[in-house]
Amino acid sequence: MKSIKPGRGPSMISGVVGIFMIGFGLFWTILAAQASGIFALFGVLWTGVAIAITVYNFKNATGKNRYSSFDITDAGEEPDPLNEHFGELQETTQAKSDVDNKFCPYCGSPVKDDFDFCNHCGKKLP
Repeated sequence: MKSIKPGRGPSMISGVVGIFMIGFGLFWTILAAQASGIFALFGVLWTGVAIAITVYNFKNATGKNRYSSFDITDAGEEPDPLNEHFGELQETTQAKSDVDNKFCPYCGSPVKDDFDFCNHCGKKLP
């Protein structure tokens, strides 16, 4: 079964942006310390948050079992951390009943397994 997950790309890009945020925070803190102490506190807070975000994103981008948003993976590739946290989702009765039915690849109409031709468009089913 395929799983859609957040990907490594957004985390890596956010990590690179975090490096620039750290640089800006250091620059701000140095300049603000020369002018006024209150503004330097903002720079220290900014830099601390930027370091935390950057470490999280780089760890997420390079980790084996990462939280991800937009990767499509097979069930055997890697576990989904949200399924591990909340438990495996159970199949609904609707999904189980759809297994017995198939659809015409040409028009999308539902057809039964024993049909040779689509009852909607009339084309031969594969």
